[in-house]
Amino acid sequence: MGTKGARGKAAGIEAAAALAETLSALGVTSKSMFGGHGLFKDGVMFAIVDSEGRLYLRADGSTAMAFESAGSTQHARMPYWEVPEPIREDADQLREWAATAAEVAARGRR
Repeated sequence: MGTKGARGKAAGIEAAAALAETLSALGVTSKSMFGGHGLFKDGVMFAIVDSEGRLYLRADGSTAMAFESAGSTQHARMPYWEVPEPIREDADQLREWAATAAEVAARGRR
């Protein structure tokens, strides 16, 4: 891994730790996965933090429009959408969006 990859990985690790701390009231845990991190609630992954530190939350047909309206983009073909910076910078809004994403992930698991 080159310098760029090392910086990216460090950014992802730092971002995942900070997000897990911000979302700790929701019972969120973080696990290293595929060069990034998964964020879990009750054992169900509802968010991805990539190696660059970008946060993606799980969405479905009932919540994807909120992401689109906020200018978000979908993570490849996966049902995860990048969290816009204004949401990410507001801890209360971030917790709301994360709680909704955790509910979506839990529904998808049933």
